[in-house]
Amino acid sequence: MNRDLTSSPVDRQNILNNQYALAEVEQAVGIQGIPFEGGTVVLKEQVADFLEVSVRTIENYLERFGDELAQNGYVVISGKRLQELKLAISGLDVPETDFGNIKKTPQLGVFPFRAFLNLAMVIAESDRARLLRQMVLDIVIDTINQRTGGRTKYINQRDEDFLQSAFVEENYRKQFTDALRDCVAMGNFKYAVYTDRIYISIFREKAKEYRSVLKLNTRENVRHTFYSEVLDLIAAYECGFADVLQQTMKQRGRTLRPHEVDELFRQFESQAHWTPLIEKARNKMASRDLVFRDALHQQLQEYVTPLQRDEFERFLGDKSRELSERLEEAQDVMKRLKERE
Repeated sequence: MNRDLTSSPVDRQNILNNQYALAEVEQAVGIQGIPFEGGTVVLKEQVADFLEVSVRTIENYLERFGDELAQNGYVVISGKRLQELKLAISGLDVPETDFGNIKKTPQLGVFPFRAFLNLAMVIAESDRARLLRQMVLDIVIDTINQRTGGRTKYINQRDEDFLQSAFVEENYRKQFTDALRDCVAMGNFKYAVYTDRIYISIFREKAKEYRSVLKLNTRENVRHTFYSEVLDLIAAYECGFADVLQQTMKQRGRTLRPHEVDELFRQFESQAHWTPLIEKARNKMASRDLVFRDALHQQLQEYVTPLQRDEFERFLGDKSRELSERLEEAQDVMKRLKERE
């Protein structure tokens, strides 16, 4: 999917919040910074020189994107912190004139690498910034693929909550299909029809449409790609609507006709308590799929927000593992428990 980082704050923030890709980008860029407060920073003169633009251009972008840059580390320092920075600069083996006239300045803006990269992603006039943006997008994709073994389609399964959610949902799925079997006067088509009704209610897509977005083939199970929050909400729908069907059939003393089931579902899905859960599920699906799977759910575009750093840790970090590893661990635990009996 083509992304224009100059015009998309969500795409920019997703890159800047991805600590794994950010480390690779910093190494690849290799800009020489000033040691400061346990990290490195650069000044606007260094940024202008690196991106081959004027200092005035940097200042213009600071005015336009000040809040975003501040969110990503840009800060104006003064007093003791400024004196410490000047001391660090004096210890470098480069002329102080490379950093502008800083000897008498009462305050100074500094860019940690994250803020420098943020600035490079919005500057449209610089060819070097354009090349940097292309490199960044390539590194982000490579980093995700490397950390997932190229299995981004099933990145949801790397979440430590997935296995439990999948197990619980499978049990409620059977309760739901049993209720459809016993309570609804309709052929086997009913299972696909009312499964799609749940999907549309939660994330506005039928199973076929979801398959298309994620490029799943006919042999791949849609539910194996759902995030744990989505599985939990589907399980709640299945459990709740199964009970509605059973109670209604009991009251009426007969199986239910399709139009009756449709009306029951409309009433069921319109209950106010679903709203915050649906909003959360849509946000998680839309935002994560855009970043991790390079997949855009057109019906959920309004729910896309930048992923926070803990989301990258959750699916790419040390706690994230392949489902096969978790299943093997679960089998080992069950075996040890059995041996104790």
